[in-house]
Amino acid sequence: MRLKGSVFSYILMLKVAVLYVLCPCECGNVKLGVPENYDGIFPWYLAKLPDLPATYTDLMVTGDDEDIFGVEAGILYALKPLDREKQPSYSLQVFFSTSVRSQSFTVEVCVIDKNDNVPQFVEESMRGSVQLGLLKGIPFMQVHASDRDDRNTPHADLRFSLMDQMPRIPASHMFMIDAVTGEVSLTEDGASTLDPEMCGRYKLSVMVRDMGGKANAFFSTSTVTVEVNGNTWASPDPVRLQENLPGPYPIPISQVKWSGSPVEYSLEGEFPEMLFTISREGVIYLNAPLDRETQDQFHINIVVERPDGREIAKPVELRVMVGDANDNRPTFPQTQYHTVVKELSVKGTEILTVQAADNDDPKTDNVRIFYRLVSQVPESPRALFRVDRDSGVISLQADSMEGTAPQYTLTITAEDAKGLNSSCTVVVKVQDENNNPPVFSQHEYGPFHLPEDAHVGSTVTALSARDGDERGGDSWLVDYRLESGNEEEVFTLVTDRQTNEVSLVLDKVLDFERESEYILVLSAQNPVALVRGRYGPASTATVSIFVDDVNEGPVLSQSHYEVTIREGEEPGRVIATIRGYDPDSHPIRYCLRGDTKRYFSIGKYSGELKTVQALDREENSTYTMEVVAEDGRNSSLSASTLVTVHILDVNDNSPVLVGDYSWKYLCTPRWEDQALVLASRDSDGPQHGGRLNFSLSSDATVRHNWRLTPINDTHTNLSLNTPNLAPEVYTVPFTISDSSSPPRSTFISLPVTVCTCNVRGNCRTAAKQLQGMPTVESTVGILLGTLGVIGIILIVVFTRMSYQNPKPPSKVSQERVPLKFSL
Repeated sequence: MRLKGSVFSYILMLKVAVLYVLCPCECGNVKLGVPENYDGIFPWYLAKLPDLPATYTDLMVTGDDEDIFGVEAGILYALKPLDREKQPSYSLQVFFSTSVRSQSFTVEVCVIDKNDNVPQFVEESMRGSVQLGLLKGIPFMQVHASDRDDRNTPHADLRFSLMDQMPRIPASHMFMIDAVTGEVSLTEDGASTLDPEMCGRYKLSVMVRDMGGKANAFFSTSTVTVEVNGNTWASPDPVRLQENLPGPYPIPISQVKWSGSPVEYSLEGEFPEMLFTISREGVIYLNAPLDRETQDQFHINIVVERPDGREIAKPVELRVMVGDANDNRPTFPQTQYHTVVKELSVKGTEILTVQAADNDDPKTDNVRIFYRLVSQVPESPRALFRVDRDSGVISLQADSMEGTAPQYTLTITAEDAKGLNSSCTVVVKVQDENNNPPVFSQHEYGPFHLPEDAHVGSTVTALSARDGDERGGDSWLVDYRLESGNEEEVFTLVTDRQTNEVSLVLDKVLDFERESEYILVLSAQNPVALVRGRYGPASTATVSIFVDDVNEGPVLSQSHYEVTIREGEEPGRVIATIRGYDPDSHPIRYCLRGDTKRYFSIGKYSGELKTVQALDREENSTYTMEVVAEDGRNSSLSASTLVTVHILDVNDNSPVLVGDYSWKYLCTPRWEDQALVLASRDSDGPQHGGRLNFSLSSDATVRHNWRLTPINDTHTNLSLNTPNLAPEVYTVPFTISDSSSPPRSTFISLPVTVCTCNVRGNCRTAAKQLQGMPTVESTVGILLGTLGVIGIILIVVFTRMSYQNPKPPSKVSQERVPLKFSL
């Protein structure tokens, strides 16, 4: 086949260039990528072969058994589509001849994959089993699928999904599947509610998609049958083991078993490494003797895992208790003891108690210990000491220690019931007796001055008593004590044992007003008793301390006062007494703050709080003020307290009618639902004026013509009680009463206009004048008569004044002329 025409050659070269760009192949001398399943026109021109000389002959291609490829005019072509799944690549040899020699090169054709295969499950119907107790997310089986497309492309990128579960009990989502691996495991609901008695078999519908699970991917489905199996995974019974078992080791002590897939067991807990181990079969072994004294029980957690190390169920616990064996000898906490016995001690004097300890079980007889005196050095005289067999108390056996050696060494043995024993030595020093009491160098010390605000811990003075016994011994040491004057423990003593000096230290806060002077009697004695003589006056001393006064502010007994008073009570009543005291007994002055309207007063020195004027709860129900107590000698020292006065309500207000009703009217004949709404008010609180009661007078005509209907606590409807009433102005008498006991009432005579009305409810005729009411003419006449009387009175008054105060004739007042003219 020959190629003709420059245009066709151009198109062919463009097509070959596209193949090179889109389909690279990383192999061979010439690398060419070709997509599979080409459905265009054949021959399919693939690429122009490079590096051909300008002139050549005998161009041919080999390595293709199916005669798919050919070459012409230096261009490689294919005669039919390629199938990557059948053959993913081709290695072609291109031969040609030149004038000099024959040559060849290799062309590697890599077939590029297309998504032309549907993924398939390896098995059409798959089965698995899940064990009771399996944790959430632990795979118990895996589904497998394959795709013939290229694994290195998305065409074979498979994703799994769970479509349905049957039955859907006890939950609809008992299982889940890993989208990438296809591993099937339990969900949270499945792990917590799986029950083989409720449902022993489930059928799961699963799907696999290629293209990473995209919507346009190929897919296939299958069914997975899951059997639910019970499990023997539970905590084994506790085990009791004797300590120091002879073996041979390891010794099997218990066993657990996971009844599902292959697993590995491990042990966790607080025990030495390799003391306990577990085999692949779940047998737990003890690998060394136990020591109850080191650890008397073990709590071993048994962990079950998959071979990949993932825990598949909750650990179970094995409790191992260790029994005691008498394998410990009693031992003393120290190998040597030192003690002292006084020279004149009497027989039976307890010198020392030695106690040995046995680490065996304290609940058994293995820890019962017996004590024995084995030897005494020096041996003479014998029988000076004894030890109690059960308690270990060492006491004096001789009548006294006079004339004995200055020191003895005793050997004491402690032995248990099995004969296991240990010993200790006790060095007993015979101490010389105390025959010199301590004495003070002077009988009185002080006086010392302390301000009452001195800090606790301050040192008042330091002094000491001299003792003639051997320095450093118990007979030389001095114990100081305050014999009297410190009953309230205001002071304490601190002794320096190296020098026998004692410091008198303030231990509590001073209060000059409570105690201004302390006379302390201090005694000095040895910690050991005197053998001869007694403690006389020289072993006591008196310390005088004066407390200097410091001015302190007053103190109030309460931080807040709550006072209650009834309204309207007469002023001047004492409603509270503010009580305070001054530690220095200075006078206290009281004053008020916050009483801006001066309703109250307080006694300057008595603290008595009084009302200055009668209080009205309706004006204000609560008053809050501050009472200040000042030091009478120093006003900068003060204290304050709050006083809250609550005013109790008194029924001192009568209810009143509220509003103007002169312009209102009622229609006759009576209109249904027409009424005058009467409003009332009571200034008292709800206790007295809560509900107000309206009642008509007892007159039969009034009750026949009128009706009062309550609306709420303060309003009522006034309406006609008869169908027809002559048009005129009526006076309706009624009473308004409050709810107190006894009630307060107000009598009301209310003028009410009754008229005939048009269809719109408006009055058509003027109402008849109310009998006894003044007319306009009578009112004008009364007003003119009153003004006339007032004028006559004024004329008489000015006339009398003119006669009583005459003026010189030369000075005539212009104002007097009209007065005379009027007369």
